[in-house]
Amino acid sequence: MTTVNETPLVLDAEAQDLLFREARTANAFTDEPVTDEQIQAIFELVKWAPTALNSQPLRVVIVRSEEAKARLVPLMAEGNQAKTQAAPATALLAADVDFHDELPQLFPHFPGARDMFSDEAVRASVAEMNTGLQIGYAVLGIRAAGLAAGPMTGMDAEAISKEFFPDGRHRVLVAINFGKPAENAWYDRLPRLAFDEVVETI
Repeated sequence: MTTVNETPLVLDAEAQDLLFREARTANAFTDEPVTDEQIQAIFELVKWAPTALNSQPLRVVIVRSEEAKARLVPLMAEGNQAKTQAAPATALLAADVDFHDELPQLFPHFPGARDMFSDEAVRASVAEMNTGLQIGYAVLGIRAAGLAAGPMTGMDAEAISKEFFPDGRHRVLVAINFGKPAENAWYDRLPRLAFDEVVETI
């Protein structure tokens, strides 16, 4: 584990490692099941993270059964099929294009919030942007549960959306395999850009 003697971060070094430094995308998992309790605990943590207007457009289908995997796996890119088949659980993370219908409940102090999104193209863009935020939170939530996450975009997203969200109002953006990582779960850590390459203070 990384040792941090003096840091402006509030999280201790162990938590920093669990969520960021030691965590990597997992490509293989043990056959230990992911429980209903773990899934709910992840959601109950992730739901508190911010979205614009508290819109919370993320909708999730958890694929665990063999029947559901048989529907999903052929729609994944070839390189993602075997690991999706073997994963104890796969979360399909979708943007709800009609998220605005929940705004009277989620943003009650602004009664006109729902009416701001009458244009579906604008609404879909907002839904996808904020779902993207929530996908990042979901990866951290999975790690916080002591599990590993393997997010994937290599898939037929349109076909998966139709298969698992047949109302046509949800757009799957990412699939995340998750569970206990196997010994061969990891590739070598790839480089990251340095602070000075990314951040400018003006």
